[in-house]
Amino acid sequence: MSAAKESSFNLPSWLKLDDQASLTYILALHCQPGAKKTEIQGEHDGRLKIRLAAPPVEGKANDALIAWLSKILKINRSHIELLAGDLSRLKRVKVSGVTAIQILEVFQVQS
Repeated sequence: MSAAKESSFNLPSWLKLDDQASLTYILALHCQPGAKKTEIQGEHDGRLKIRLAAPPVEGKANDALIAWLSKILKINRSHIELLAGDLSRLKRVKVSGVTAIQILEVFQVQS
C-alpha cells in the first residue's frame, strides 16, 4: 500500500504520520523498564505500552528500546530516533523507512 493510501485510514492515537514522503512516523510510547522480558503490553492512555527487560539506569532502557524496535521493525537503528522522554516512561520515538501497515502488523494492533 502506498503512503498516500495509508494516510487515508485512521491511525491509532499512539501512531502519527510525521512526513509522508519519507515514510516517517512518530510513536507515542509508555515504557516500563525492569520487566522480565521485552514485550508489547497493549494501549495505555493513548500510548503503546512496552515492557522492557532492561533496568532504568544510565540510558540502558532507552538503548534496549531502540535495539528492540530496530529488530522487530527490521530497520537500521539509524532510522530510529528518541525525540522525547529520555528520562521518562513517556517517550516519543521517530521511525523512518517503514510503513504504517508494517508498524501495525508488527505490533498486531488494529487501527
